[in-house]
Amino acid sequence: MLRFLMNRLGQSIILLLIVTIITFFLINLAPGGPSSTMRMDATAEERQAMVEKLGLDEPVMVRYIEWIGNAFQGDLGTSFNSGEPVTQRILERLPYTIELTIFTILISVILGIFLGVLSAIKRGKAQDHVINFFSVVGLSVPAFWLGLMLILLFSINLGWLPSSGVGSRGEEFSLWGYVSHLILPVLILTTTVLPNIVRFTRSSMLEVISQNYIRTARAKGAKESIVLYVHALRNALIPIITIIGMLIPRLLSGAVITEAIFGWTGIGTLIIEAARGRDYPLVMGVTVVITIVVVVCNLLVDLLYSRVDPRVKNV
Repeated sequence: MLRFLMNRLGQSIILLLIVTIITFFLINLAPGGPSSTMRMDATAEERQAMVEKLGLDEPVMVRYIEWIGNAFQGDLGTSFNSGEPVTQRILERLPYTIELTIFTILISVILGIFLGVLSAIKRGKAQDHVINFFSVVGLSVPAFWLGLMLILLFSINLGWLPSSGVGSRGEEFSLWGYVSHLILPVLILTTTVLPNIVRFTRSSMLEVISQNYIRTARAKGAKESIVLYVHALRNALIPIITIIGMLIPRLLSGAVITEAIFGWTGIGTLIIEAARGRDYPLVMGVTVVITIVVVVCNLLVDLLYSRVDPRVKNV
């Protein structure tokens, strides 16, 4: 297990370095720069002074080496636009995105596995057709369109749920205010993840329940619930765990659109602000944090995968 963990950690560090290199150089190749966000009547001297102040007149390689050295010490730089430490700005927004992600994953995994198993054991019946139909709809409908339609229905027409914001926090915390602001964003993100889990669970369960050891368990007189949830589901979970890890980056990318639609002040809206303001350090900081989150989640999935299937430890 230790060797398996060290191999995965080494791969994760290399991946993180590759992402930072690509992102840093792509940002600096983009046309314009922080000086392009200055007022229209700014002179060439004022723009040049800003470039020198931000250190953008140095070679890209020199700036990257300096940045990566500071990053290893926990310093992701200072925001060009706000003058605040990048780490501070990210830590202010990250908890909100984590909230959406946790609730979405919990709902999607529990509901997705349940519906996938139900679809498999009811193969060819009405339940199977209904679940497959809504899975295809969930995969086909754009998240931004669905979000706008839900706002129009539940916020504007019915007035049941708020259309934007993160709800009351701190001393003014209200449970319903908190939950009501979560419902629509989590529902939209769930539609981007749930159908994949349902379809993979169904396929995996259909493959497993056709195996000889499942027939043997039934022939020995084991209860159907024991056969399905003890013998079949554990082995069917192996590919499901893998697809959950692969869906995490998709979930984070979907959070950018969802947060923008619902005014959710998380990492997604911070990315948009940084891109609009050509805030290089903030863009890099957000990219690094998201990459770390994805790498850590994939590492946890690998560890869980090795627990479910011990053969993975030898890979």
